[in-house]
Amino acid sequence: MTLPNPTVHVVDDDDSFRKSIVRLLRAAGYEVCEHASAAEFLLSRASHTHGCVVLDIRMPGLNGLELQKGLNDFDIALPIIFLTGHGDIQMSVRAIKAGAVDFLTKPVKRDSLLSAVRNAISSDALNRVNYESLKRLRDRFEKLTEREVSVFLFVVDGKLNKNIASELGISERTVKSHRANLMEKLQVTSLAGLIASAVQLDLPIPKN
Repeated sequence: MTLPNPTVHVVDDDDSFRKSIVRLLRAAGYEVCEHASAAEFLLSRASHTHGCVVLDIRMPGLNGLELQKGLNDFDIALPIIFLTGHGDIQMSVRAIKAGAVDFLTKPVKRDSLLSAVRNAISSDALNRVNYESLKRLRDRFEKLTEREVSVFLFVVDGKLNKNIASELGISERTVKSHRANLMEKLQVTSLAGLIASAVQLDLPIPKN
């Protein structure tokens, strides 16, 4: 999968500080967008881009932690680096627990910021690749018939074909046919592949 060039979004109401961070990041070769408030960031639909957010905490209106919560509520996983002059341990713990990739304080060292941005962009790229992979798997899973899903679940639970046939009231030959069809649809070639697919899909595997 080819990802677009990442964008670093700098969200800070301090104009001079924001612009200095933007210059630093652009000098390092990053594509950068600046936003003077959390609301401005949201209205720009920047959360749908690939990259990361360098985010202040104390801002007029919606603050940084509230923006983070809002993105989490809508399952938007754009990595956040908090960069604030008003942080404390309790605040940093709260931010990290909510998924922030780093919590830096002003004034920030150039190398510390660039390292955090590199890590955040790498994390975003990996998350998006994994998301697309899971989406393709879910699309393939949706093509299974109800009976193929039943066979799938019994197979990954470790049941033999003859036991599955007994459970479903069908012939062992029919079970083998369903098993071959579902493996072809899911694009797997082994039991290990089926189990991995079930884990990725978070399926309710039956238990003995």
